Amino acid sequence: MPETADTFRNPVIPGFHPDPSVCRVGDDYYLACSSFEYFPGVPLFHSRDLVHWTQIGNALDRPGQLSLPPGSPSSGGIYAPTLRHHDGRFWLITTNVSDGGTFIVTATDPAGPWSDPLPLPDVEGIDPDLAWDDEGNCWCTSAGVMQVPLDPYTGRVTGPPRRLWSGAPGAKAPEAPHLYRIGDHWYLLIAEGGTERCHAVSIARGPAPWGPFEPCPANPVLTHRGTDHPVQNTGHADLVRGPDGSWWMVFLGVRARGGSPGWHVLGRETFLAPVTWEDGWPVVGTPALDMPAPPWPLEPAAVPPVRDDFDGPGLAPYWISPRTRSDRDCTTEERPGSLTLRARRQAGDEAEDGVTFVGRRQQHLSCRVRALVDPADGVGGLAVRLDERHHCRVESGAGEVRVVTRVGPLRAVQASRPVPPGPVVLRIEVSASADMTDPRTGPDTLFLGYEEPGGRFVVLADLDGRYLSTEVAGGFTGRVIGPYAALGTVRFDWFDHEPLEA
Repeated sequence: MPETADTFRNPVIPGFHPDPSVCRVGDDYYLACSSFEYFPGVPLFHSRDLVHWTQIGNALDRPGQLSLPPGSPSSGGIYAPTLRHHDGRFWLITTNVSDGGTFIVTATDPAGPWSDPLPLPDVEGIDPDLAWDDEGNCWCTSAGVMQVPLDPYTGRVTGPPRRLWSGAPGAKAPEAPHLYRIGDHWYLLIAEGGTERCHAVSIARGPAPWGPFEPCPANPVLTHRGTDHPVQNTGHADLVRGPDGSWWMVFLGVRARGGSPGWHVLGRETFLAPVTWEDGWPVVGTPALDMPAPPWPLEPAAVPPVRDDFDGPGLAPYWISPRTRSDRDCTTEERPGSLTLRARRQAGDEAEDGVTFVGRRQQHLSCRVRALVDPADGVGGLAVRLDERHHCRVESGAGEVRVVTRVGPLRAVQASRPVPPGPVVLRIEVSASADMTDPRTGPDTLFLGYEEPGGRFVVLADLDGRYLSTEVAGGFTGRVIGPYAALGTVRFDWFDHEPLEA
């Protein structure tokens, strides 16, 4: 169902955009998300209305800022950031669980450039938060929920750690803390229950940044556990004031589909819900896929172009690659108007870490992806990636097009067909499941193949989408779709990513 003048669509940032953190500066809003094993890291978004968001860059867009060593696991890397504005600067604190731990980067412009990381070796745990009191003291609170006073300019911890609150009785994994001064109280917002179906948001308040904290009697203030709501895994939230002074919450959730137990394939996405206050406690309005529009003008939605012709000097900020990306292996400058990818592995080597891949997050339940591929002296094509052990691809090279799938330890060539030499249009269509009468129905089906010169889609193979879901693969990410080179040099004249439904 499309947006109207009276409604907006959730999620407000669809696809693999988890752990949102938001801050307001004047009339502008900025939001950051986790990026895990992908480079560049920590996507950054801008909005004027809290509903429509445009990616303006990535906080970690230089190799010197982000170390993700070869062999570091998928769903490692950069965990939940916190984005704040203080003293004329943007501050972003996050944790690289694969190399280096927690650090801070800063910028005067959130579009960049961002500083080199300032390590925080004495800050333990993940999901760090920054908050300043009226005296200018900075408090860093992390999963646990542990807090230390911090000098954010030097990275030095200036006092001993203290545990603030363990969350609701019986709830596991208190994490994602955010600390706010609102009125006469300091509020401590946390996620708990784990980031799966029991995920929840709870809150406590106290007289000072260090408490003591009194839990809200209505905790959790947000959860969909134990319900059949279409938005599940709700948690990891942040609070922000709207243009009219009202309060709103951004949080992550998933759209699980298919039969039992339900599979989500796009990853954890960013949702928005209104917040009111009763007796000094926040009350979160029920988040839905179609929400009443807020009482202020909405900016026109920025619709990403369907086609990327690779005409610019570099890639748009939404293009990401596992762990690293070199100018030698991925460039739009070697042949202007095309993307050149160069594999790092040799013939006969089946290791996935030799493949050069660059992709976009899948953001729609149904979509069509196409690319004009010139394999030249190599082998490459289009891939749908969840991680190294769960992906599918259609590739061209050596006079044939073939479909290759990988599910756990099983790797298979599903189909192949000879094609004339030269460029070929490869195509992948993702079709969300509509018939839910069978409880074993998967969330969607992926169709892989190529186009004949007249445009007819030749489907070589299809795959039940549950095998590229988090419930099968595990981890914290979502699907990423894009070009790759498996062997030699492969060129892509254009790439289309077209939604077929929201």
